[in-house]
Amino acid sequence: MRCKKIFIAATGQNCGKTTTSLSLLHRAREKYERIGFIKPFGPKRVEYHGRIVDIDAALIAQVYGLDNRLGLMSPVVLDSHTTRNFLDGDADPSALLEQIARAARQLERECDFLIIEGAGHSGVGSVMGLNNAQLAKYLDAPVLIVAGAGIGHVIDDLHLNLALFRETGADVRMILSNKLVKDKREAAVHYLQKAFARTGIRVVGGFNYSPVLANPTLKYLSELLQVDLKAEPGQASRIVHNVLIGAASTQRVVDLLHNSSLVIVNSSRDEVLVMLSTLYHLERFHSELAGMVIAGIVPVADIVQQVIDDSKIPYFRCQSTVAQVYTTIQADVAKIGIDDHEKIELIHRLAETELNFDLIDHIF
Repeated sequence: MRCKKIFIAATGQNCGKTTTSLSLLHRAREKYERIGFIKPFGPKRVEYHGRIVDIDAALIAQVYGLDNRLGLMSPVVLDSHTTRNFLDGDADPSALLEQIARAARQLERECDFLIIEGAGHSGVGSVMGLNNAQLAKYLDAPVLIVAGAGIGHVIDDLHLNLALFRETGADVRMILSNKLVKDKREAAVHYLQKAFARTGIRVVGGFNYSPVLANPTLKYLSELLQVDLKAEPGQASRIVHNVLIGAASTQRVVDLLHNSSLVIVNSSRDEVLVMLSTLYHLERFHSELAGMVIAGIVPVADIVQQVIDDSKIPYFRCQSTVAQVYTTIQADVAKIGIDDHEKIELIHRLAETELNFDLIDHIF
């Protein structure tokens, strides 16, 4: 049986490539005995089982029990010097391309269904001659492009990316519009289908927008802010749905708490720190209060620190200002991590209802 390949590209970062890969692999297990995944080159490094690999490859390996293929799944991992090395002529793009092709060929021999996930938008990797379009053509893999939600700007983004695939002669077969607003889903997909009706590219709807998938966990925020999370076992996977600045009066801060809020508090605001810690003793506030970020260079008073520790409220302590912390969190879009079990389980459930796997399988 010939291995079925799908190259997952996107119009930009954070469109949902990894969510799509997880969903397709989950559904593919119902039909195909041997599933596989490869991230040809990885711009985001992580140490997993003692080796440096791309973060998405590590995620897929853990979720689907593919640790034995990890070397093939992440054949090329970039570092901070990669771009300069290529521009200075100190690295050979053809060597990396052969390394990727060799891993892909091996996976094709071992798998019945293979997901090849690109990095970023279609042009990422161009400096090395390894952009998404070039890789899809070289690996002879038909392409599914993941796009965001909307109509006008989505069509513009798609045409910009499709030009690169046409230039290389890659085979783009499907556009999947993701993070759709539920009430506007049908209209958005309808008009995207009209916009690309003459291209021969099939347009389908992906996942509806989900706050659970879009929002970060406490563990993710500790990595983003580069500070330790002080929390009990099991609290690290808590998903933060709202980020608040605790600069108002204590009563006003309480009034603003809702649906798993993370409160950023200046380290000098003893009364707010004590109030939030005290509230965390009450079971009814556990759903509303995810934790605190204690920001600023002023030391926390000893008695206040004692109250915080006694409450078992999850918290971060950082030297940045409240404004810096808030801006950093708001500017970031959370990726799915290895320990995000709640998100992964949700993706699998949604894949059963919101993803037309039979149609995708048929087109590819």
